[in-house]
Amino acid sequence: MGFTCGIIGLPNVGKSTIFNALTSAKAASENFPFCTIEPNTGAVPVPDPRLQKLTEIAGSAKIIPTQITFVDIAGLIRGASQGEGLGNQFLGHIRSVDAVAHVVRCFDDENIIHVDGSVDPVRDIETIDTELTLSDLDSVQKQFDKYRKLAKSQDAEATSKLTILEALEAHLSEGKPARSFEYEGNEEHLRDMLAPLLTAKPTLFVANVEEDDAATSPDPSGTRPVDKLAAHAKSLGAEVVVISGKVESEISELPLDERKDYLDDLGLEMSGLDRLILAGYKLLNLFTFFTVGPKEAHAWTAQNGMLAPQCAGKIHTDFEKGFIRAEVISYNDYTTCGGEVKAKEAGKMRVEGKEYTMKDGDIVHFRFNV
Repeated sequence: MGFTCGIIGLPNVGKSTIFNALTSAKAASENFPFCTIEPNTGAVPVPDPRLQKLTEIAGSAKIIPTQITFVDIAGLIRGASQGEGLGNQFLGHIRSVDAVAHVVRCFDDENIIHVDGSVDPVRDIETIDTELTLSDLDSVQKQFDKYRKLAKSQDAEATSKLTILEALEAHLSEGKPARSFEYEGNEEHLRDMLAPLLTAKPTLFVANVEEDDAATSPDPSGTRPVDKLAAHAKSLGAEVVVISGKVESEISELPLDERKDYLDDLGLEMSGLDRLILAGYKLLNLFTFFTVGPKEAHAWTAQNGMLAPQCAGKIHTDFEKGFIRAEVISYNDYTTCGGEVKAKEAGKMRVEGKEYTMKDGDIVHFRFNV
């Protein structure tokens, strides 16, 4: 019920190490390219302290957090768009995810080879961006014939899409990603044209740093690799999450009750997983709402702007089809009053209809009839 985040990067930047730590999975992590061939997937719970608090107040027998699915996609190399290094297969895997976490190597280690011989975050990003853009250009050009033929027959939709394709091709040809493409026209047709493109995916950067830099704050005016990455990301309007693959690996091996002390010793408020999830939520404009009762306290993920019936559909399609109303209590009111009954008595429960826009932290009962 969360979102799918593809982890991409050059070979040997630490993608699989970070993936293993984040998901506690056993993806291979070897010192040679293409160790990861089939994408490894792992679903992990989204940590949310509000869920524990709601459980305590309601006496819920079970906690069900929402989840995020990480997909570890094999390392891309120069020429991937022409099939180098099984590139076509890997590019296809990127199309299936909601967002992209681009892992960039910002550490030196003579025991781990770099495919281009040195640590240079901006060059590495540009290598992958070039391959993704070339793949998108190929995709756009393949659609031209289809829409040109339809446009000749005075098909208005085809004419509209062809105009978008022409502008999009020019944009991509300048080395710019599809996500920065702006066009004033039919928004539905624009979405259709952008949907299959790799560079249209919302993207954030993950700086894989040495253990000593795990608590570092990147400085876009600095000279360290992580600083250069931060400056480049800033120019793109993208976010950087600093993670040490080594630290995350160590955290994943610790008992839950020992992790906070370990993080405190490193000067970290939260793990890389937590920070990556928060960054992913922000990137995809997501929020969490809850259903709470004696049986379970359940967290659900939805997109900001969703109406109550759409959120009801996240739980079950029948809830959306037969939606009658939503009975809503805000998280703050629920916890301040001490539960649903007292919140009702205090007049803090609201009855909302089909036009209600759900908000982060809403605790809701959906009433429906099918």
